[in-house]
Amino acid sequence: MEEFMQCYEKVYPQLYRTALFYMQNRQEAEDAVQDAVLTAYEKFYQLRDKDKFAPWIMQILVNRCRRMMKSWFRKERDIDGISPFQEMELSDELDFATASAVRQVFWELKEEDRMIVALSVFCGYTSEEIAGILGKNHSTVRSKYRRALQKMRKKLEV
Repeated sequence: MEEFMQCYEKVYPQLYRTALFYMQNRQEAEDAVQDAVLTAYEKFYQLRDKDKFAPWIMQILVNRCRRMMKSWFRKERDIDGISPFQEMELSDELDFATASAVRQVFWELKEEDRMIVALSVFCGYTSEEIAGILGKNHSTVRSKYRRALQKMRKKLEV
């Protein structure tokens, strides 16, 4: 338990930022992080290399966010039933269309490119750190990161 808590305390801010990017809602992001941490705690004994904790739990979180988002798209939203408080909360969010477009373009990237962008942008890892996590050359990571951002920029300009 103590070892898990030490690892978790180091990555919590990155987990929350990543979940917030995906979910675009504080409560949903907190729920996703909570579910991911619970799953990681239950399976912590399976992690052989504790130095890989950050990318391992990040992948659990991303998968959890995906599942939550899939369930959203399956449900129909009742717009007429929105309370004034919910309406105010929705108006406080960032430009939903832009955030949605960025999220969609992000998901169109290859899995490895998404992981590189997420580890860099959301978690603040350097290319050398990401290279160590993914077992790649740091110059390869930098070029994949640059190309991924170019792809995203190009698709968003259309």
